[in-house]
Amino acid sequence: MLSNERGTLYVVATPIGNLADISQRARQTLAEVDLVAAEDTRHSGRLLAALGINSPMLALHEHNETALLGQIMQRLDGGQCIALISDAGTPLISDPGFALVRELRRQGYAVVPIPGANAAITALSAAGLATDRFLFLGFPPRTGPARRRLFEQLATETATLVFYESCHRLQDCLRDMQLGFGPQRRAILARELTKLHETFIDAPLAQLVERVSEDADQRRGEMVLLLEGNTDQPADPKAQDAERVLKILLQELPLKQAASLASGITGLRRNDLYQLGLEQKTEDRGQRTEDGRQKTDFCVAARQIK
Repeated sequence: MLSNERGTLYVVATPIGNLADISQRARQTLAEVDLVAAEDTRHSGRLLAALGINSPMLALHEHNETALLGQIMQRLDGGQCIALISDAGTPLISDPGFALVRELRRQGYAVVPIPGANAAITALSAAGLATDRFLFLGFPPRTGPARRRLFEQLATETATLVFYESCHRLQDCLRDMQLGFGPQRRAILARELTKLHETFIDAPLAQLVERVSEDADQRRGEMVLLLEGNTDQPADPKAQDAERVLKILLQELPLKQAASLASGITGLRRNDLYQLGLEQKTEDRGQRTEDGRQKTDFCVAARQIK
C-alpha cells in the first residue's frame, strides 16, 4: 500500500470470541496494510496467524499511545497504511486508540473504519431491553464509593444502561448496583458472548446478586452488564437509603450488629450490607489519615512561618 500520498489509518474491528465473525473486508485490510498496530502483539499475533496473515506488528496500548504518535504520522507521511486493532471488538470502545485517532483527524489524515463485532452492541441486540435510547458507560469505577456515586447519579436515567465489567469485580459491582438502582431493577448479565459458553441471565438485581454469588461459573470470562432504564416508578427508598442508614448505625453499633439491623430496615442482604460497612470503615480511615496529614502539614508550615 505504499504510495507518494499520505497513507491511511484503518480502524479494524476483530471478533470478540468467534473467529468466524471476522469480515472479509477486515481480513483483506489486515493482509494488505504495511503495519498492524495492536493492543497486545502476542494476543493479536495468534489472531493473524489463524487468518494466515503475516503483516508486521507494532504494540500500541494506553501506556505508549501518545509516545508513538510521531512514529505513526511519519509512517503515514511516507505513504504507509496502518491497521489499528484491539484485543477484541472495535478499537477505541473501552480500548486504546482515542488519542491517536483524535490527533490524526486534527492533522488531516485519513481515518477509515472497518466495522465489525462490538460486545456492547452484541449484548444489547439480544438482551430484550429497549434499544431506541441507550447509554454506554464502559467500565464502572474500580472503587466502591466512586461506583456507588455513579450509580446513584444514574438511578433516574430512563435510557438502557450498558456497562463492561471485570469478572474479578462483578460481585462488588452488582451489589453496588442493587444499592444504587434498587433490588427490583431489571438487569441482564451477558457473558462469554459468541463463545461456547455464552449465557444471558435476565433477572431483578437482587436475584442476579444471589445467582452470581451461588454460581462461580457466572463469575468467569468476559461480560457485559445491562440495566433497564428507569420506568418512572418511584425508586425503592430502602435501597436508596441503605448506605445512609448503615452509616448512621455504625456511629453507635459494631459492624455486624449494624449490618443486621440495616438489613431489617432496608430489606437488603445482611452480607452485602456488612461488606458495604467494611468499605465505609476503610474509606473513613483513609479520610482521617488524609485529614491528619493535612493537619501535620499545616502545623509544619505554621512553625516555618514563625
